[in-house]
Amino acid sequence: MSDANVYIKNRPVTFEYAIEDKLKAGIVLTGSEIKSVRLSKVSFNDCYCFYSHGELWLKNLHIAIYINAGYISHVPVRDRKLLLTKKELRKWEQKAKEKGLTIVPLSIFINDKGFAKVEIGLGKGKKLHDKRESTKNREVEREMKRFIK
Repeated sequence: MSDANVYIKNRPVTFEYAIEDKLKAGIVLTGSEIKSVRLSKVSFNDCYCFYSHGELWLKNLHIAIYINAGYISHVPVRDRKLLLTKKELRKWEQKAKEKGLTIVPLSIFINDKGFAKVEIGLGKGKKLHDKRESTKNREVEREMKRFIK
C-alpha cells in the first residue's frame, strides 16, 4: 500500500457532531507510530482535541504497536501534539470557548511529502432529533441512488 493511499476517516464523528469548520494540522509522531499509521492501524474511539498551555493536543487516539519495532516501541494511547500556527491556534481556541464548540479529529492521512496530517473540525454536538434526521436523509439518498441505477 502506497503512502498516498492512507486516508483513515473518523466516521462516527459526522453522526455525533455538526461540523462547522475544518483545518489540516500536522501531528508529532515517533518512528514506530508513523509506520503503524502507514499500515492504517489507527482507531478514533473517544478521540478529541484539547488545549494545554496554548498548544492543541489530541487525546485518546489509538495507534497500534508496530510489530517490527522491537524494544523501542510506543505507547498505543497517549496525548499527541498537533502542529498549527499561533494565529490558527488562537482563532480556534477563541471559537471553541466562545460558542461552546468541540474540536474533533475527522481523519488522519499521509500527504504527498510523506508527513502524517490530521484533519480537525469544529463541531457542535447534535441532539437526538438531529441524529434521527441525518439517518432519515441518508436512507432517502440511498433509496434515490438505488432507483437511478
